[in-house]
Amino acid sequence: MSEKKRTLMISTQKAKVALEAVKGSKTVNEIAQDYSVHPTQVGLWKKALLENASQLFDVKRGPKAIDPQSDPERLYAKIGQLNMELEWLKKKFRDQPLSLRQGWINSSAGLSVAAQCRLAGIARSTVYTDKHEVDEVELMLLRLLDEEYTRHPFYGSRKMTVWLRMQGHAVNRKRVQRLMRILGLIAMVPGPNTSKKHPEHTVYPYLLRGLSVIRPNQVWSTDITYIRLAHGFVYLVAIMDWYSHKILAWRVSNTMDVGFCVDCLTAALKQYGAPEIFNTDQGSQFTSDKWVAVLQENSIKISMDGRGRALDNIFVERLWRSVKYEDIYPKNYVYMPELLLGLTEYFAFYNGERYHQALGYKTPDQIYQTAEGGGAMIVDKFNERTDKETTGGLHVDKA
Repeated sequence: MSEKKRTLMISTQKAKVALEAVKGSKTVNEIAQDYSVHPTQVGLWKKALLENASQLFDVKRGPKAIDPQSDPERLYAKIGQLNMELEWLKKKFRDQPLSLRQGWINSSAGLSVAAQCRLAGIARSTVYTDKHEVDEVELMLLRLLDEEYTRHPFYGSRKMTVWLRMQGHAVNRKRVQRLMRILGLIAMVPGPNTSKKHPEHTVYPYLLRGLSVIRPNQVWSTDITYIRLAHGFVYLVAIMDWYSHKILAWRVSNTMDVGFCVDCLTAALKQYGAPEIFNTDQGSQFTSDKWVAVLQENSIKISMDGRGRALDNIFVERLWRSVKYEDIYPKNYVYMPELLLGLTEYFAFYNGERYHQALGYKTPDQIYQTAEGGGAMIVDKFNERTDKETTGGLHVDKA
């Protein structure tokens, strides 16, 4: 009885979803989100409803004919067909980013979480880990650290601890260090242990020493930052062209894993081709086999910041400051969909409409398309100053 009841419940849900799709008042994605199903499934159920609706009114008098669908051979053939279709869908869906597949899992759905994880090709432990509740005090401290780091990116855990205590929060340095690790924050000053690399990952040499960046797609770089929402936090990764400061691709994830970073990299390569050099820090996402494999497959030289080179990522750090002060903080996003929409609008503005002083009051799109007026030069010594814009050991020069 229980098995029959469960089947009836699922069928009822399918009919409800299909009817919602037929109404046409919401997009497929909105319906999929409301009912915690994949958008492709919404389309399939709508199609099934439309194709079979006429049978409801096809009533004939007299004895009922034997239903050919009840023939055992036909049923076995149908089961085989469904199994093949299921395997095909599973292969297609597993090509999707990990963060997206994790978002499909819903404990209130008809299938168990274990079954959903098996079909989505993800570990069940990651679902429970990713959906932990963050208490309000923790969120407040994360927000304060994020805002203070954006104002003073040279603050390390010691100064952050002192600053939080002066704000009236009883925290010790160990807790601040843990929170800064969650946010992926390090102080932008030369010093020991400023980059935590994975002990088993290969670290590549630094290739930018003394290099003049004189053309688009010569050097790309990337970084990850934290964005707070009303009930949690997410991570933003962006890829920037050093010559033009153009944002080539970006992605958001609820976990700081390599999956959404690789997805961002793949999107940038597909749209803009391959750079000559890709520079990152030694974070585990960027030393992972998956990330490195994509770079090597595209014959891209891999450069990684060493000790004392944290300032070489100053371009992306400035981007984070701009996006947070100009978009994230003023709008105070609550949910992921509105964040994604807002960031889409902001990065379009940043690339195509926002005039940059360092680019001679031109936009990144203009510089990238014309290959004129951008550039940078990386020097070897820290604290060397010129008449041009100087930040520690990184000099930004017009090429």
